[in-house]
Amino acid sequence: MLRAMPAHAPPPPSTLLLVEDDPAIAEAVLYALRAEGHVVEHLLLGGGVAARVRAGGVDLVLLDVGLPDIGGFEVCRQLRAFSAVPVVFLSARGDEVDRVLGLELGADDYIAKPFSLRELAARVRARLRRHPAAAGEPGVHAGSAPADCAPLRHGRFEHDAAARRVRFDGVLLDLTRYEYALLAELLRRPGAILSRAQLLDRAWEDALDSGERTVDTHVKTLRGKLRAVDAGADPVRTHRGIGYSLDVD
Repeated sequence: MLRAMPAHAPPPPSTLLLVEDDPAIAEAVLYALRAEGHVVEHLLLGGGVAARVRAGGVDLVLLDVGLPDIGGFEVCRQLRAFSAVPVVFLSARGDEVDRVLGLELGADDYIAKPFSLRELAARVRARLRRHPAAAGEPGVHAGSAPADCAPLRHGRFEHDAAARRVRFDGVLLDLTRYEYALLAELLRRPGAILSRAQLLDRAWEDALDSGERTVDTHVKTLRGKLRAVDAGADPVRTHRGIGYSLDVD
């Protein structure tokens, strides 16, 4: 006698938090994303975002940069102090320096206004695919990985891939998400020259609007943090017209 196979329940809809004070933009975004099947909550101000994310259940935050109470960049700083929930900035400021700053603060994407609602929906889908549902829960931090991978030593560097941490001369480096990703790629092949395009593809694979100058910007900030440990150190080598390499000894 054949038994009926149990039907698999569809996955629950993702819960998005839209933080936008412009009523016209908010209404259009809410309509478009709810039509995609998402549950979308809306806040007008940035002051309540951290508390809402701490409460749990938020899978992604759409965050306006120009909020009237607390700027979106500051809200992102607050979130990254305790959560890895994906953050997508929405901003009328589309200059590269603003995009780089937003990504440097730990955002996952940066969309300049005016934007296509279809593109926004596609980017939200891409972000959700790359992050587990638990990413928005309190206490879950970016880069969590199985803890069975022992740290590897590369000369003056010690790389703990499981914890996404790097020590230089025994000092833990305070790295942003993309500084870590850049350094981790260079540590995979010490001494090898990697082009800007290679580094951009591997370390910024989910930052769709980043350009090769973004790599140069992050190399500069990474060098500053290495020199804070050893003022005479310059292990990241520039190869003009080619790319960068890392000396580990």
